[in-house]
Amino acid sequence: MTDVSVIVPARDAAERIERTLAALAAQDFDGDWEVVVVDDGSLDGTAAVAERAGARVVRNEAPRGPADARNAGVAASSGALLAFTDSDCVPERGWLRAGVAACRDADLVQGRVEPDSEHPPGAFDHTINVATESLLYETANLFVRREWFERVGGFRPFIDPAEGHFGEDVVFAWEARRLGARPGFAAGAVVRHEVVRRPASAWIRERRRLRLFPPLTKAVPELRARMPARIFLSARTARFDLAVAGAVLAALTGRRWPLLAALPYARRSLRTWDPWTASAVRENAALVAGDSVSFASLAEGSVRARTLVL
Repeated sequence: MTDVSVIVPARDAAERIERTLAALAAQDFDGDWEVVVVDDGSLDGTAAVAERAGARVVRNEAPRGPADARNAGVAASSGALLAFTDSDCVPERGWLRAGVAACRDADLVQGRVEPDSEHPPGAFDHTINVATESLLYETANLFVRREWFERVGGFRPFIDPAEGHFGEDVVFAWEARRLGARPGFAAGAVVRHEVVRRPASAWIRERRRLRLFPPLTKAVPELRARMPARIFLSARTARFDLAVAGAVLAALTGRRWPLLAALPYARRSLRTWDPWTASAVRENAALVAGDSVSFASLAEGSVRARTLVL
């Protein structure tokens, strides 16, 4: 049996997966490992690129989503330890060594994820940043013993596949933990995640996905341990909600002092340098618009799931 099987789901990733596979081939690890790429119904040359890089390739003729793709990769693998990353990630040279070492005392290990860019991501760019154990167990960087994967039964879609994918890694990890899997965090197992540049409009539209967090929190109530006051999704949403409450109170009472409640949001969540330049005004307007969409989406999700997340 191979020591470690690295599972990489991919769809239309021909332009970026070569970097991922080159980084995996260069791992500083003394054991035996294999790389299994699951081509999830790609329309480009993802499978061909992966095969040229020496990976074992599993093909889904039609897209089935990352949960199914990861399960298919595990089924085609032989490692006693499973390591998951994505086609938009570049593991550092010591990734496998550090992750495997952490699994000596744990069954489910989350690794560190940092933006793969020479410059910090912009306000509206997409990436993943995991500096400490997040309790979300993002599969951009996750290690799990095969026996626990099989005991849980693999990944299962959490939402209707027609809506995309969301939360399947969180639900999987917490099912394992409830069954007794020992969690861990490997700070030395580092993966660099692609930074996708995008306009403010794309970031604002993505805020609609926050409606999915209340049902996820209902399914995994342990997530409330990472939430401010156990009801706010993040410090940012808490600051915005406080600002909204202050504005409403000011309007109802005709007094100005409740507007002071907006100061934490303005100082921590908006662009405060050169605030009256045209670029800053546009950026701040987009940030407020996005946070407003977040507020409405969380409220909608809370009503539907009958659990409060703001």
